[in-house]
Amino acid sequence: MTDWRNVAQVTWGRETSDGAGVRLKRVIGQPELDYLDPFLMLDAFGSDAADDYIAGFPPHPHRGIETVTYMLAGRMRHEDDAGNAGILGPGGVQWMTAGRGIIHSEMPEQEEGEMRGFQLWVNLPAKDKMCPPRYQNIEPGAVPTVERADGATIKVIAGTIDGVAGPVRGIEAAPLYLDVTLPGRGVSDYPVPSGHNAFSYVFAGTAEIGAGETAPGKLIRDGELAVLGAGDAVRVRAGEDGARLILVAGQPLGEPVVKYGPFVMNTREQILQAIEDYQNGRFSAPPNE
Repeated sequence: MTDWRNVAQVTWGRETSDGAGVRLKRVIGQPELDYLDPFLMLDAFGSDAADDYIAGFPPHPHRGIETVTYMLAGRMRHEDDAGNAGILGPGGVQWMTAGRGIIHSEMPEQEEGEMRGFQLWVNLPAKDKMCPPRYQNIEPGAVPTVERADGATIKVIAGTIDGVAGPVRGIEAAPLYLDVTLPGRGVSDYPVPSGHNAFSYVFAGTAEIGAGETAPGKLIRDGELAVLGAGDAVRVRAGEDGARLILVAGQPLGEPVVKYGPFVMNTREQILQAIEDYQNGRFSAPPNE
């Protein structure tokens, strides 16, 4: 018998800016939803006004986390202090494991047009916080698409749906990350591992989320995030004009979280060490060097 997940909390993102002045909406990592283990932050960015994004994200550090960038529109160039560089375009994904430390930049590769997408921060367990940095750069063509008989179109970034696995591999939180498009009045069900924390963010149209076969779900509008309660599946019913949303889930770590800007560790002492390492130019070097 299916144990349907209901909506436990609904929140709007807060308008803010980051980097050198990029306008965005912070959905996780703000007072109404500070943290959803293992997810530390979710930013939604989207504008066709160049002034909202053109300054980009100049070089900045990370330690102890993974950053996940999913582009819907526009092009972003990424570079780091190890000499890695590339272009992230529409439909592309970058899953960066910062580990012991990396200094990178993300700058627009365009001067006009729409720039739209998401950045998600995923916590690393204590045992992996000082691991070597690594990237999984996923080209748009490597993200599989599932077309369902119920009309749903699903891009599988991480995890498995209908026997189709996403390209992201080797992540401790065993994530599920789906980009779902539903036609008007479409109804579609999604298995979600029962031990995972999960959320859905609607970024086009409206959807009733949760409640299963009989009772109505909670109406979630464009720009709202639904935190899902316990269970092993969620039902989504699109509104009259259809819906598009991301469905994300991950295994909680259950460990202490101490945050200081781009550094997320388990103790205050580890944060102070990260600051010292960064200030003394040994940020991305192995601890024994």
